Amino acid sequence: MSELTLILAGGLGKALSVFTAQRGKPAVPFAGTYRVIDFVLSNAANSQLSRVAVLTQFNTQSLREHLKTGEPWGLDNLQVWQPSLARTGQEAYRATAEAVYQNRKYIAEDGSQNTLILSGDQVYAMDYRRLLRFHQERQAGLTIGSMNVPAAETQRFGMMLVDEDRKITHFDEKPVQTSWSLASLGIYVFDTRYLLTKLEEDASDPSSAHDFGQNLIPKIVAEGRAYSYPYGGYWADLGSVQALWEANLTLLADDPPLKITDPDWAWRTRPVGQSPAIIRRTGQVVDSLISPGCVIEGQVIHSVLSPGVRVEQGAVVCDAVIMNNTMIHAGAAIHRCILDKQVEVGPEAQLGTSDDQTPNQADPANLNSGITIVGKAAVIPAGAVIGRNCRVDPSVRPAEFLSLVVASGGTITHLRN
Repeated sequence: MSELTLILAGGLGKALSVFTAQRGKPAVPFAGTYRVIDFVLSNAANSQLSRVAVLTQFNTQSLREHLKTGEPWGLDNLQVWQPSLARTGQEAYRATAEAVYQNRKYIAEDGSQNTLILSGDQVYAMDYRRLLRFHQERQAGLTIGSMNVPAAETQRFGMMLVDEDRKITHFDEKPVQTSWSLASLGIYVFDTRYLLTKLEEDASDPSSAHDFGQNLIPKIVAEGRAYSYPYGGYWADLGSVQALWEANLTLLADDPPLKITDPDWAWRTRPVGQSPAIIRRTGQVVDSLISPGCVIEGQVIHSVLSPGVRVEQGAVVCDAVIMNNTMIHAGAAIHRCILDKQVEVGPEAQLGTSDDQTPNQADPANLNSGITIVGKAAVIPAGAVIGRNCRVDPSVRPAEFLSLVVASGGTITHLRN
């Protein structure tokens, strides 16, 4: 097989709130020692795909530092493509198809027979070689990885109908209402020549939004060149705070749908270079993932801790995701929260312990399921009581808390001068 793999890693990620304030979605820490993008990179490496390019756009520094040469994934020739004003005539890609179109020169020069286009903010295990064989056997112009989804979720996906050979006969991008259940996962294989032709056609269409789901795919389906590849495993799009929290805690099940310890499908990342975790005599850990460099003197229950987290004696962490080098001081209580890197939680502070489910007043669409979030390097003052669906912005300091009590749905942001 001759194939090029493109990973779209440029989304702004507004729905992830404080966690994408200083990084792109694919660079968000996940599952303790990993970043979100590690999972699609590992899939590519395990599928023996060696020619990989990552298309970046917003807040790229963290992701670029993580990727570097691609060596941890065995991708020594990993390339990072980002929009260039001189090359594209604009500083940012406007949509998915345009991101690929702006790099058409590189795609053509690669000379691949097929181009695999993936999202950098999804978590799943897939052997892309099977997908590529399915694509070639049908001599498809486009093959889409797909799975059945519940009726309540169809508005989030491109929905489709297929015939007995899995040719896609109808496609509707994020329909308000549909009886169809087969959804596109945003996993695409194109015949490369066909892709370049369709991109040129789309670029010359002034009415197009230059998006795969809205524009290219419906036209390809109409030409009878699109097929659906069935996928039945675990798949998560980490595009919201709720999805990020759920996907982390899903890993703690007795028989998790995604096994990060699977010896037959290695998940790879850049080594953290820290000492083993330490559980002190006062510490207790139950159903949790504890990363290297952690020191546990208090209780950790059903939670995921990234490297370097410290939980002091008397502190309780429950149903929480705690990112790198966060300090939780003695007597603090953390429940149903996500804390970013380098957060400091003062002694006896309480986060997310309220029964009040009032949505966040500043961002009700994204913070409404009871999860409280804290941005990178924020400091929570001693004795603070913060309810559910609250947001503490990055680098907030104790002086910016006008009250030690923050009711559910509240936001702590930087004071204006």
